[in-house]
Amino acid sequence: MSDNHTAEAHHDDHAGMTKKKIWSVFWVLLGITAIEFLIALVLIPKGILGHGFGNVLYIALTLLKAFYIVAYFMHLKFEKVGLIYSILIPTMFIIFFVIWMLYEGNYWMHIRL
Repeated sequence: MSDNHTAEAHHDDHAGMTKKKIWSVFWVLLGITAIEFLIALVLIPKGILGHGFGNVLYIALTLLKAFYIVAYFMHLKFEKVGLIYSILIPTMFIIFFVIWMLYEGNYWMHIRL
C-alpha cells in the first residue's frame, strides 16, 4: 500500500501545473524581463551601471529566465538529469565557441598587423 501511495504522490508532482503556479511563473518571468529592460534602457545608457557588469547581469538574468522556462513549461523541474543536461551542454558549447572566436579574432588581428 505504501508503494501505491508513493506512486500517486509522484504522479501528482508530474501531473501538470496548476493555474496558480502558471501565473506565479508568469509573474516571475515578467519581473525578470522588466529588470532586463531597466538595465538595458535606463541603467546602462545613463551610466548608472557599467557596460561590463550590466552585460554580465543581463546574461545571468536571461539564463535565469531560461531555467524557469525549461523547468516549468518544458516540465523538466522534476527530471534533474534532463534539466542539468539541457542547460549545461548548450552553455558549454556557447562558452567553447566564444573562446574559439576570441582566439581566432586575436589571431587574425595579429596576422594583419
